[in-house]
Amino acid sequence: MAKAKVAILRTTPATVLSDYHSLMNLAGYQDVVAKDADTALKVNISWHFFFPATSTTPWQLEGVIRAMKRDGYDPSLMHACHNRTVVIDAHLGERENKQVNVVDAHKLRNIHIYETEEWINIREAVGDLTKKFTCLNQVYPKGFMIPKRFIGENIIHLPTVKTHVFTTTTGAMKNAFGGLLNEHRHWTHPVIHETLVDLLMIQKKIHRGVFAVMDGTFAGDGPGPRCMTPHVKNVILASADQVAIDAVAAKLMGLDPMSIKFIRMAHEMGLGCGDPRDIEIVGDQSAAAENWHFAGPFKKMTFASRMQHKIYWGPMKGPIEWSLKTVLAPWAYIASVIYHDSYWYPVNAKRQMQSALDSPWGRLFRNWETVQPDAAGLGYPEVGTDAARIEKTGAKALVQSIGILGTCIKEAPEFAGRRRHAKRS
Repeated sequence: MAKAKVAILRTTPATVLSDYHSLMNLAGYQDVVAKDADTALKVNISWHFFFPATSTTPWQLEGVIRAMKRDGYDPSLMHACHNRTVVIDAHLGERENKQVNVVDAHKLRNIHIYETEEWINIREAVGDLTKKFTCLNQVYPKGFMIPKRFIGENIIHLPTVKTHVFTTTTGAMKNAFGGLLNEHRHWTHPVIHETLVDLLMIQKKIHRGVFAVMDGTFAGDGPGPRCMTPHVKNVILASADQVAIDAVAAKLMGLDPMSIKFIRMAHEMGLGCGDPRDIEIVGDQSAAAENWHFAGPFKKMTFASRMQHKIYWGPMKGPIEWSLKTVLAPWAYIASVIYHDSYWYPVNAKRQMQSALDSPWGRLFRNWETVQPDAAGLGYPEVGTDAARIEKTGAKALVQSIGILGTCIKEAPEFAGRRRHAKRS
């Protein structure tokens, strides 16, 4: 069995495009991502508002697309892939994070899988593999739905380096969560680590190739994936081993990968390598040896994250978890939007991310619509002099959150499912 390999490079705006091309080839992506199959570029949107480290960066998406085109991949067989959650507006998110700018510039298909795609039952999709699931058969006794188009497609995950209040860290393995589970994903939160392991089994079964390209130009510490402190770290990672890339990212953050349950479980089940001692690092060895000494997600939790822990793993688990499986569930979605979008972002976001906005990456983000790569296509040597300006803070973010709240209620599966059933009747 070949040793797990993770590529890591330091990068700057001036070299980021060529660095992504080098990174992906160091990690051997052409051996994994078939050129004759459709490839889903699985965009990560952990917050519809821009907040450094939460979501796929535009230069990450741009770098991956340019690398694939340079290596002979047909753009007509590439598409951006978005999922939806009841608390995240993917259409707003792709605009605020400037991902749609990249997709449009390259004239790629932009697929929101909840709106256009056919979904099929997992038992039809993977057959007897369901017998090996560690938890999903108990969570969904009747099975659950996955996008039919995923079967036979390549998928390239585009996560960022950050912490998470449910899973300690979130990266390549967690990036499959939104795309592979249809409605009622929150039912899996009490067994979230086991869920990620089951989803990796599914990916290995249905996809032609699975690869991950992780952006650590910004990295997030604290109660992620939203209310974090972003840091400028100037690294990028890639691997065909979803477990290994998450393990290396965790180690960079100063965490023990094998103490993180989903990494340890996947390692022990042979789904990838979670032990850094057994992972081959290619690229910048000194970058891989760094320890950022992140505090992690649990030392300074927000009010919302503390309540979530009480609901899913604490004394409130019984009655509250029951309510989340009934028509009462939208209370939780509404509470999340009110706390994060109506309160936390308007009050805290600008101060929390100011140093990241002042960085070269912040300036590149601000001027993304107008900056041009150099003639050689290496990167962006001129990113402007002004820090990124975030418009939707304070009252503007509060007003925007009201619209998000309306969408949240409208799209809640407990209500939307009833409307669909009524139409069929």
